[in-house]
Amino acid sequence: MKVSIITACYNRASSIDTAIKSVLAQDYPYIEYIIVDGGSTDGSQKVIEEALREVPDNITVKYTSEPDHGMYEAINKGIRMATGDIIALCHSDDCIYDEHVVSNYVKCFETNDADVVYSDGVFVYPNKNKLVRIWKSGRYSKCKVRNGWLPLHPTCYIKRALFDRLGLYDESYKIAADTDLLIRYLLRDDIKIAYLSDRYVVKMSMGGLSTDSSKRKMMWNEDVRAYSSNGFRFPVITKLEKMIRKIPQFLFAKIQ
Repeated sequence: MKVSIITACYNRASSIDTAIKSVLAQDYPYIEYIIVDGGSTDGSQKVIEEALREVPDNITVKYTSEPDHGMYEAINKGIRMATGDIIALCHSDDCIYDEHVVSNYVKCFETNDADVVYSDGVFVYPNKNKLVRIWKSGRYSKCKVRNGWLPLHPTCYIKRALFDRLGLYDESYKIAADTDLLIRYLLRDDIKIAYLSDRYVVKMSMGGLSTDSSKRKMMWNEDVRAYSSNGFRFPVITKLEKMIRKIPQFLFAKIQ
């Protein structure tokens, strides 16, 4: 199986190099790496071009840079460009945890005949290794989804056929299109979901779009809209449940 990894970037000159190198370090033999830059003005394009000077033989690269209307338009553009059987994301502020991650995912897909595989990740301060949160997703169930549980979005590797059948990210959301898409997918009866347990697969930087404290009001409103539009009877309560589920993540990090 070919794995397409998408990085959407806009003005991330300080972090995009780390994201790219973490993808290029993967040991899986069939990777397509797609970088979609939104017309950065901070030198990101130069950093990207430098990082792509030496690409290993197991990876093919597609790179485009042009203005867009936000992260989810860029991700959707990347999905349309992708030719892989599996779609994965590596955000420009983040990095893949180690070189075996993609190989481990493919094995999990094959062992479980899965449509979606998710796992665990950690959050750190930008340019530091100090842990802030440890996201242990745990086992999937529809009941948990209905009560505010979702896996960590960048750990979700998804079969390309699902995007073709169920649709891409809803670009009317600026922050919560991932919440909307995961709800739409995870509550269906006709897809197989597997958990790659007992390992971290992504290292995320605090301060990205989903963890920016200045955008919490927008995040609240969009999450509530996502729950409401997907038929949840009490979307505000579900949003509160989602927030409460995150508290242990900070506690786990403190005791490490």
